[in-house]
Amino acid sequence: MGRVTTSNRRGVLRAGAGLIAGGTLATGCGTTGTGTPPPHLAADLASTTPTSAAPSAPAPRAFPGLPLQITHGPRTSTAVALTFHGQGDPALATRLLTTAEKHGARLTVLAVGSWLDASPAMARRILDGGHDLGNHTQRHVSVNAMAEAGARAEITDCADRLRRLTGSIGSWFRPSRSPTASPLVARLATEAGYPHVLSYDVDSLDYTRPGAAAVTRKVLAEVTGGSVVSMHFGYQDTADALPDVLQELDRRGLRAVTTTELLS
Repeated sequence: MGRVTTSNRRGVLRAGAGLIAGGTLATGCGTTGTGTPPPHLAADLASTTPTSAAPSAPAPRAFPGLPLQITHGPRTSTAVALTFHGQGDPALATRLLTTAEKHGARLTVLAVGSWLDASPAMARRILDGGHDLGNHTQRHVSVNAMAEAGARAEITDCADRLRRLTGSIGSWFRPSRSPTASPLVARLATEAGYPHVLSYDVDSLDYTRPGAAAVTRKVLAEVTGGSVVSMHFGYQDTADALPDVLQELDRRGLRAVTTTELLS
């Protein structure tokens, strides 16, 4: 990963700290925000552009032979991908990342652009932990229901946030409020630079707040080699369930890896 200057890192932390103090952080999967950051935040975002010639985060990668919309990896694999919709309380997100790292697991985080506006330091925290970072639209609206111009803006606005913070548009794109992309959204994602749309074959349903035990049971009842599991930052149930999920995956001989590693 590339180098972020000390002054840029301070700018990121100041922006995140100021917004935490102001109570403007997004919470929960369904929260939306405006597509354009306020002027003071726009300046901070601009200041976080990496100075290194090489990007500090991996660019999207094409996997020949795989479909445009990917739901799972090879079923012969002993690996699975735990993917998280990136939105919600940064403290809870950090707890989930730390839990995964302590178990030797790596996650895939599809970040909402407005969440990155509010918590720009999270982009670097995710990458520094060895996790995949991708695009989950700018405002987490029903992107498949939007007209072309609006849907394109949802994808490219989030891609711009990721590029400013990390030097890359992120490894993956996942549509918001739908497990799969419409043909229009899939085309727009491709035009924005994402060779694949990342779907999933296991839905934890953690956003329904069923309790940690129910989240654990749902995931473990359906997960198998090559699975891509959908989970969310921002839910206490998910944070409480993750240690048990990871422990049982280990017992079954399954490893939680990034989606990039799963498909490589």
